[in-house]
Amino acid sequence: MGADTAPAEAHRLPAWVQARLQNLGQPRWLLLGEQHDAAQHQQLHAAVVTALAAQGTLAAIVLEMAERGTQTTHLGPDATEADTRAALRWNTRGWPWERYGALVMAGVRAGVPVVGGNLPRQQHAAVMHDPRWDDRLPPDQHRALLRAIDEGHCHQLPANQWPAMARIQIARDDAMAATLLAWQHPTRTVLLLTGAQHARRDRGVPLHLARLLGRPLPAPQLISVELRASHDATPDPAYDALWLTDPVPPVDHCAALRS
Repeated sequence: MGADTAPAEAHRLPAWVQARLQNLGQPRWLLLGEQHDAAQHQQLHAAVVTALAAQGTLAAIVLEMAERGTQTTHLGPDATEADTRAALRWNTRGWPWERYGALVMAGVRAGVPVVGGNLPRQQHAAVMHDPRWDDRLPPDQHRALLRAIDEGHCHQLPANQWPAMARIQIARDDAMAATLLAWQHPTRTVLLLTGAQHARRDRGVPLHLARLLGRPLPAPQLISVELRASHDATPDPAYDALWLTDPVPPVDHCAALRS
């Protein structure tokens, strides 16, 4: 897996994205795993949506940022942003529309279905108390997920709460995988826009999609791209490709939790 660095200049991004997409071929499922606070990543998403839509090869756009069961299929290409947010029941507090609106509307304007893939919030409580989710990952990956949850909460979350948080993560990945499966197309690509952790092959959406299908999903049938806001080009074997963007100023999220 090589690393490709996206240009900082917005006018150069479409050509760069077009070249990267040509290198990837035409997967049935393409997953872009972003860093949510990296603005260039949402710009990359919009450029990918625009390029695939222009080629006529985009079947649907699945979003972590909207809940499963929401979609824009009843909207026309001239739908307003307000109508689009309503159709997707958009949570502007969790997902700032000024970051994601351009990529969503690029799909709507092109007549491509934009659909929510995330686990509906009203299902969270039931999932957290259901131990059957614990067996959806291989034991070593389940342990790795628990460690990631501990680290992600700055070692401030009591250990007895890790399993419930892991179940939510697993169920969210499972919901996005089921949505990708529901929108599959024999000749076009279904695009998933999500956080990088969800795009991991070893314990994220690809693993659950393969489980639902009952078979492995090698590239180029499924391609998972890590978008990384860093100069560090060290490959991560959990992804098929690495796209680098400019680093973002570091934020010490743990300081707020510790206080």
